[in-house]
Amino acid sequence: MSTRSILSVLALVAVVAGFLFAAPAQPVSAAGCVSYHYVQYGENLFRISLRYGTSVAELQRLNGMGSSTRIYAGTSLCVASSPVIDPGNGAGKSYIVQWGDTLARIARAFGVDMYVLARVNGIYNVNYIYAGQVLSIPDFTIQ
Repeated sequence: MSTRSILSVLALVAVVAGFLFAAPAQPVSAAGCVSYHYVQYGENLFRISLRYGTSVAELQRLNGMGSSTRIYAGTSLCVASSPVIDPGNGAGKSYIVQWGDTLARIARAFGVDMYVLARVNGIYNVNYIYAGQVLSIPDFTIQ
């Protein structure tokens, strides 16, 4: 066996070992991960971010990747964290509006009247909310 063949076999073993023993990415979001994506062969962070309507930087943050973009087939990636924030002061909760949300759907999810939710948040047009907007969800006792 030639030296070139031995080096090729060693390189192949190193690559296979890297796939077998790669640690799965763990979500680091304090709010908790609510949606995962299992990486398929040939996928990259950019394509995954397009699929889920997020950014590469957000995927890196959620999965504690730093600036690395290296992912492996079979790895579980967190693609969405819980948008609900509990301030812990008894004043209800906050919700970060996600792309595709409607005020009616958010109100229904929290068991709050849509118009009360609009009034509490100073929303004059119930058809106009935007992704990233932080809504205060009132406590049931103040309705």
